Amino acid sequence: MSSDIRIYNTQSKNIEDFEPITQGEVKIYSCGPTVYHFQHLGNMRAAVFADTLRRMFVSSHYNVTHVINITDVGHLTDDGDDGEDKMEKGARREGKSVWDIAKMYTDAYFHDLELLNIPIKDFIFPRATDHIPEQIALIRELENKGYTYKIPDGIYFDTSKDKEYADFAKLDIEGLKSGARVEENKEKRNITDFALWKFSYPKDKRQMEWESPWGRGFPGWHIECSAMSMRYLGNHFDIHTGGIEHIPVHHTNEIAQSESATGEKYVNYWMHNNHLHDTTGKMAKSSGEFLTLSTLVEKGYDPLAYRYFLLTAHYRKELNFSFEALDAASVAYNKLKNWCGEHITENGNVNVLYKQKFLESLYDDLGTPSSIATLWELIKDESISNEDKYQTLMNMSAILGLSLHTIEKGNMEIPHDVQVLLDTREVARAEKNFEESDRLRNEIEKQGFVIKDTENGQMISKI
Repeated sequence: MSSDIRIYNTQSKNIEDFEPITQGEVKIYSCGPTVYHFQHLGNMRAAVFADTLRRMFVSSHYNVTHVINITDVGHLTDDGDDGEDKMEKGARREGKSVWDIAKMYTDAYFHDLELLNIPIKDFIFPRATDHIPEQIALIRELENKGYTYKIPDGIYFDTSKDKEYADFAKLDIEGLKSGARVEENKEKRNITDFALWKFSYPKDKRQMEWESPWGRGFPGWHIECSAMSMRYLGNHFDIHTGGIEHIPVHHTNEIAQSESATGEKYVNYWMHNNHLHDTTGKMAKSSGEFLTLSTLVEKGYDPLAYRYFLLTAHYRKELNFSFEALDAASVAYNKLKNWCGEHITENGNVNVLYKQKFLESLYDDLGTPSSIATLWELIKDESISNEDKYQTLMNMSAILGLSLHTIEKGNMEIPHDVQVLLDTREVARAEKNFEESDRLRNEIEKQGFVIKDTENGQMISKI
């Protein structure tokens, strides 16, 4: 077990040495999907980040308990507790029941996880609708301690009673007041107060609503994460992850309600992945048009090439998505698979020095770009035998989730004779011998493969 793991803590704004609460164990909670629509590629960046974090700790021999919530109620279209429930919105869009919508998009999310080699069995996936009693109990505890108040549309948390409320996100509450929208709920005591329980009314009949001590209704979005994280990980646990968009509202509210209810520190380390951008800006569902993993599959891309693409950038850095960038990642990932396919062996040993260098990068705030650079450095190192390279790559691949072990001898991604044609064609292209290049393309297609020429080289896939 390594004591050398260091991670950036959003709360302290520093990279810190990781010290587990319980020796040999790490408990992680990751904010998961709201299942009212398909998850876009930016959502899946958060999933790959969470899975790579888990794999890193497993590689260091920690016993990992990792929870990813499924939000199937209570997430309103406006984080300020306005608008309609996203689940109701999704049901109206699809002409289905809310329960059918939740199942359909949860199943789609799990399918995407499988495509990205994120093993569902290694996580706990609690659903908000399965934990209504825990959420009600937590709200009752906050009520008993004097943190709540009632207004016509629900039960709210009084943020003025939490003197440290603004600390986590360094909120300028006075600035928020001056910039408040005219439609801001004037019945709230403070602009930052948030709903714990929202009331349902007969004229606005909902498909998802429950009885509570305060009246029939449904939980606010924030309360589910506190209730479910504490249900599975305890009042105080090691790491909480999510996208940076959660910092100023959702995670700030989680901390306030959790620590006010228990009187304990909620989480030791907060880790946030940055946004994925496309040509229109931050990828989001609100525009109605967004890229999904299925889109990439339909276009002939290997989902694991997308995982590779994500790992080439640090999780705290903004990442720009384009098909040109994905082409480059696909070329690199295919070369990696081809090398492994050509050198499969049961012999050899993991090279200790390269593994150490690889892990040092990974243990330095999940430095996947440097870890991948080490992987390629290993392949090019002529002083290491191919047998040792192969075994070392298998070890690295398992930690990064790249599934290189699935390539079987005799069933390589690209057969040797096709690879020879590819290499010859690459020379022809460089010499601008386009007639020969086209002839070789036709030969390759006869072998059952199709080529796409990109700025970063030839990308090949099966027909």
